[in-house]
Amino acid sequence: MAELTTLDSLLEMGFDRNRAERAVASTGNQGIEQAMDWLMAHENDPDIDEPYVPPVGNVLGEAADTQSGTEPPTREDPAEGTAEGDGSFVEDEENKRPMSEEEKQEQVKRLEELMRVKQAERRERERAEEVEREKQRRRQGQELQQIRQKIQDDEMKKLAEQRRREKMEDKMARQRVKDKIARDREERAQKFGGGAASTTSASSQPNLPSPSSPTSQGPPPSKKEYDESRIQVRLLDGSTITAAFKAQEPLAAVRVYIQMNSNTPEGQDFTLLSPYPRHIYTEQDMEKPLKELGLVPSAVLVVSKK
Repeated sequence: MAELTTLDSLLEMGFDRNRAERAVASTGNQGIEQAMDWLMAHENDPDIDEPYVPPVGNVLGEAADTQSGTEPPTREDPAEGTAEGDGSFVEDEENKRPMSEEEKQEQVKRLEELMRVKQAERRERERAEEVEREKQRRRQGQELQQIRQKIQDDEMKKLAEQRRREKMEDKMARQRVKDKIARDREERAQKFGGGAASTTSASSQPNLPSPSSPTSQGPPPSKKEYDESRIQVRLLDGSTITAAFKAQEPLAAVRVYIQMNSNTPEGQDFTLLSPYPRHIYTEQDMEKPLKELGLVPSAVLVVSKK
């Protein structure tokens, strides 16, 4: 059965002539399968429908016939016993005849079936590529999520470390205040202990009769200067604490002592006031010495919620 040329087969299958000529030329007229593969691979090219101009002297589908027509007839080798010039040539040329309509339809059906197979293979290949792209996209998404999680974890670690340092610094500051208060207590205890001993020794001496003569009396004693103050503090729950402070210490020292030695919740702000006469101490008062505020030699302060 005679066969259609590649170009004719593509035209019979419904391909545009311009595309069919371009496919045959691009594949070197190697057959219908190569041409169909080329068409399916380049159907979305932007220049696929531009007019195709074949090279000069080349007519698609006729190159093979032209070449075969220009070749001289082949003679048998004289060594094989054939005499030259005897008029006998070995002819291998097939008598061609036009294809009938049924033969054309049958060949077109075969080509259409081949095209369906090629298209199915292409769709399967595209589905596999799409699945691979989706896997790649998911892997990239997971990697991005892991990077974000790592950044968030690092930020949380930095924040936790910063809070730990702040707590440590606050703890050290409180410890320094406690140490200072302890030193002050020790100094006051030593001072009070020496004064008590001298008082005891003085009291152990026998009482001497004081002269009753008015001429022996001297000038009235001057007002005693106190360098310490004994402060009693009434807390929010009604309990009291008592401590001694130097007269030149600021009221803020009393406030720190209350914070360190009372059951006041940490972070709760409070104010100090004197009940008689009633006076509420401000932030400016915290910097003033106890002597200037009239809290020497002793005073009672009340803790009040702010």
